[in-house]
Amino acid sequence: MIFNSITFLVFLAIVLALYYSLAQRARLLMLFVASLIFYGFWQWSYVSLMIYSVALDYTCAIMIDRSRTDRGRKWWLAGSMVGNLGMLFVFKYLMFTIGNVESIFQLAGLNWSLPHPEIVLPLGISFYTFQTMSYSIDVYRGFVKPERNLILLGTYVTFFPQLVAGPILRATEVMPQLIRRPAFDWNNIIYGAERILNGLFLKVVLADNIAGFVDDGFGQSLATLSALDTWTLTFLFGFQIYFDFSAYSHIALGSARMMGIVFPENFNFPYFSTSPREFWKRWHISLSSWIRDYLYLPLCGAKVQDRSEGGLPTEQGKQRSPTMALFLTWAIMGMWHGANWTFLYWGVFHATWIYSYRRLMPALDRLPETVRRLGAWPVTLLLAMASWIPFRAESMSDALSLHAKLINPAAYTWLGMRENTYIVAALVMICMCLVYIAKTKLAEPITRRAYVWFVSSSPVLGVQLALVYIFLRPVQQFIYFQF
Repeated sequence: MIFNSITFLVFLAIVLALYYSLAQRARLLMLFVASLIFYGFWQWSYVSLMIYSVALDYTCAIMIDRSRTDRGRKWWLAGSMVGNLGMLFVFKYLMFTIGNVESIFQLAGLNWSLPHPEIVLPLGISFYTFQTMSYSIDVYRGFVKPERNLILLGTYVTFFPQLVAGPILRATEVMPQLIRRPAFDWNNIIYGAERILNGLFLKVVLADNIAGFVDDGFGQSLATLSALDTWTLTFLFGFQIYFDFSAYSHIALGSARMMGIVFPENFNFPYFSTSPREFWKRWHISLSSWIRDYLYLPLCGAKVQDRSEGGLPTEQGKQRSPTMALFLTWAIMGMWHGANWTFLYWGVFHATWIYSYRRLMPALDRLPETVRRLGAWPVTLLLAMASWIPFRAESMSDALSLHAKLINPAAYTWLGMRENTYIVAALVMICMCLVYIAKTKLAEPITRRAYVWFVSSSPVLGVQLALVYIFLRPVQQFIYFQF
């Protein structure tokens, strides 16, 4: 089931009616079954994979708690890791591995062919495997006690608002809220409906319409694209993926809030960051915090906190091999997004960007504050947008060619796309700046007075509703469904 469909809106209304009318045990069972139905609209046969993941970590967490030796606890934790990562490897990376092994054979002059099983990538597998693994790791670390209620754990893992594309939630954030249903509150319904409307607007009105310009541009021969064309396309794709993914998060947060359940924010105007660290405290916050707490900090030998704020630490302290940990973390993070060398390139690009920033920080700190403020945002914005090229390019050679254009002065001497493409990119950037100013500078005095908020927000919501109604019919999947 896709958020940007009438089917989901009807489904959500039915779930809400049952949620506020059933007792606790029946309510949890209803949410668990509803979440499986939500996923089953895509393909019922893969529902069993989620149930397997839930059962695996339910068992491993209890056995970790029961084990009296550190060795036994580590073995059960390893069982959780192997079981989840093994499933992820088979469905996401097996065909990629087979293809690369055959390429190595060919380079060695061997014409050997390996079996090619037909495998379909299950929706959301990267997200729910990370979520279940985080539960087992948190039990091992002592952050949470193992949950004996299998339905509660299953609901936490499969909870439909965030099932397919996050945010990636911690057990300590969600399970207590699932146990205690708050009283029905119209404020939650109104707030949730507004977030859902915002999400639908970002998806069906902005992201899906920008997608046409992006597809046309990247569909051209690379030889016809200038450096300015490449920058324009990177900005447009950066807008598309931001609107698309933040739309999903808006709808997820809004759907949960209608049930009185509060999810942590997953985006916070990332394109107005002034450093790579700040960018990853604002972009896909739940993933960057997961990677930091469950991969980067352990690799550094640093203390791990049970928290969900995004970003990687700036100060390294006495951590071991922080540079190696940084590049290894980002290489893994890149491959997590997809079984393609372009995603590894994306990860290394970000690692290099962060490493360079860390090395330059002492010199940057000596600059006047005004110079830092004026220069940091455009540089961060350009690097963030340039990083999306490997995400959208069809191959490594295409990604490298497009990046090469950006640093080639001769490639800035012509334009190769239709004029409206540049106009759309400029208008979207201007509108984003205006919205950012309105949200960060004007929001507090407006929301402080209810009548001012109503007068200022009603026309905006009305226009959003009308545009969503117009554009909702052609259903397109969210970009992050492929990850």
